[in-house]
Amino acid sequence: MSTTDGPNVTFLTQEAYDRLSGELAELIANRPAMAQEINERREEGDLKENGGYHAAREEQGKQEGRIVQLQTLLRSAKVGEAPVSDGVAGPGMFVTVRFDGDDETESFLIGSREEAETAGVEVYSAQSPLGKALTGANEGDTVEYETPSGKRMKVELVTAKPFTG
Repeated sequence: MSTTDGPNVTFLTQEAYDRLSGELAELIANRPAMAQEINERREEGDLKENGGYHAAREEQGKQEGRIVQLQTLLRSAKVGEAPVSDGVAGPGMFVTVRFDGDDETESFLIGSREEAETAGVEVYSAQSPLGKALTGANEGDTVEYETPSGKRMKVELVTAKPFTG
């Protein structure tokens, strides 16, 4: 990853970008139908005891939240291949790591969680504690990061190769 790309850039394949764009368009197109459903539920009577109305409003909130999430993601996305920096971990790189005290290795893609659906491999977000710690590390480097529970972990970067799908 080039430092000029900034921390909020998400690399997406064209397929993932198209899929997410389609989901966004579908959600936006569904807004009138959702508003209509809310109006129909509102006409059923007392709003305090109207479960259908509250369920429709909750669903509308979820859809609006997803719309904002997708708009933000797609606005900052770089479509195509991630920069090739063989041997250096970062977004778009398929890495193999060895956790301190463990003989086994683990491999995963550093990228957007949105890629997990189409990548066919485990994906760790570049914004996760492990993803942040590995980004910029060279093969053979050992980095340390803090887990969400507060535990400090060390991990060695064994390999970092561009993800080819």
